Amino acid sequence: MTPLELLLLAACAALAGLAFALQRRLRRERSAHLRSDEARLRRLLEQAAAEERNRIFDDLHDDLGAKLLQWVYEAESPAQADRARALLQDLRDVVTRSRGATGTLLDSLADIRREAQQRLGAAGIALRWEQADDLPDVALPPERALHLYRIVREAISNAIRHARARALRVRVALGGDRLRLELTDDGQFDAASGEGSGRRSMQARAARLEGDIAWVTGTEGGTKVLLEARLDAGATA
Repeated sequence: MTPLELLLLAACAALAGLAFALQRRLRRERSAHLRSDEARLRRLLEQAAAEERNRIFDDLHDDLGAKLLQWVYEAESPAQADRARALLQDLRDVVTRSRGATGTLLDSLADIRREAQQRLGAAGIALRWEQADDLPDVALPPERALHLYRIVREAISNAIRHARARALRVRVALGGDRLRLELTDDGQFDAASGEGSGRRSMQARAARLEGDIAWVTGTEGGTKVLLEARLDAGATA
């Protein structure tokens, strides 16, 4: 084989190697583009689904919420009006949770206090709120906040509808990595009250908060609800 032929052979081999390398590069780029397009499409679909879900929840809140609010004002008794308020707040909880935004412990407690003042005030029951100054403002995911809301809401419902209370004291404090919450009314203590679905629901929610809940005779003669729930002190808002 002449030197020219060897040179041509080497050139062909180099061109073949270059073509193979270019082909591999094109395949990698095409694969990367496909993955990018797939990820972009997935994000668009998730965004569209979230927007549609939010629209449905907004429509539900506007329609059903208006009917519940009308029921509040047209209720034949304070107990009936309170049930409507509680249902309305449950609906708002569902809508808020659908947003998936994480709040903080102090924000949640402020919301709980506002709701308690509104419901108890409408029922003619005084609220005494005692909250420790050293509570950490840790992040509180929506599902944990919802369990806390529902436990307090059910306790307030029992005080309004069954205890015949004139006042309710709420104490919020910290014990190690656990949130301690006490709700004590000055009404009538009934050891058998709340043994139904309401009490079971509160127990289940306390368990989901990695905590415990108990009902005892209150210092003012009524019922004391004791809730302890774990706090993630390392969580940031």
